[in-house]
Amino acid sequence: MRTLHFFLLLMCSGAVMGQAASSQTNPDDAVARPVTKYDSAAAPLNPALPTIFIVGDSTAQNKTDLGWGDHFAHYFDTSHVNVANRARAGRSSRTFIREGAWDALLSQLKKGDFVLIQMGHNDGGQLDGEKPRGTLKGIGEEQKEVTLQDGSKEIVHTYGWYLRKYIADTRAKGATPILLSLTVRNIWTDGRIERDMGYDGFIQQTAEAEHVAYLDMATVEADKLEAMGAEKTKLLFPIDHTHTSAEGAELNAGAVVEALRRANSPLMTYLR
Repeated sequence: MRTLHFFLLLMCSGAVMGQAASSQTNPDDAVARPVTKYDSAAAPLNPALPTIFIVGDSTAQNKTDLGWGDHFAHYFDTSHVNVANRARAGRSSRTFIREGAWDALLSQLKKGDFVLIQMGHNDGGQLDGEKPRGTLKGIGEEQKEVTLQDGSKEIVHTYGWYLRKYIADTRAKGATPILLSLTVRNIWTDGRIERDMGYDGFIQQTAEAEHVAYLDMATVEADKLEAMGAEKTKLLFPIDHTHTSAEGAELNAGAVVEALRRANSPLMTYLR
C-alpha cells in the first residue's frame, strides 16, 4: 500500500508540473517562465505533417536553449505541425549555403512546408581571410571573386542575392518562404535600443520584390525591451550585445509568434 501511495503521489505531481509547463503560450510571459518543449534540431519529422523550418545563425540556435529557435516549438500544436530548427551558429546567408546546411534542409523540404529565413548578423564579416563569411552589401546582382585560404575561388554575391536563392529554392519545392527581420542587439542611444543593424531594409525590399511575407519581429522585440528598460534588458544579454540568455531567447521566440499574428500568417492555424 505504501508503494502504491508513493506512486500515486508521483503521478499527481508530474501532472501538475506538466500543466504548468504547457500553460505558457503567451509571448508576454516569456521572460518569467522559459519553456522548451523539445530539441527541434534533433526531433524526428513526421512525414505526414507540414514542417516549419528555421534558417538562421546563433541568434536562433546558440548551444542548447540560447537561441529563439529552441524556444519556438512549444507555441505550436506539434501533433499537427513539425518544428525543425536548422539554424547554425556563426553562419551567414552565404556560408549556410556554401557549407551544405541549405542542401541538407532542401533534402527534407516538401510541398506544404514553411521556411522561416533570418540571416544577417554575420553577413558583415570578411569576404575572405580567416572567417570568409561576409556578403556584398545590397540586393543587386553585383558579385566578386575571392580566394579562400585553401587556394580555392568563390564567387561572393550580394545579401539580397542569397535571400532570393533561399526563396527560389523553397518555392521550387512547393514550400512557403518567410523572411524575418533580425534580432535586436543590446545597444542603446538616448534611451532607445538599436532596432536595425543595417539589413532590415534589404530584407523588406527583397520581400516586397519577391512577394514574400515579411515578419517584423525586431520591432516587437525592441518594444518589449524598451518597456523593460536598459538595466533589465542587460540581464538578458549576459555574454555580449548580440547573444541572449535562455530567457532572452524565449522573449525572442514570443516576438516571432507575435509578428506572425500581426502579419496574419497561415502559421497561426497551428498555434496552441
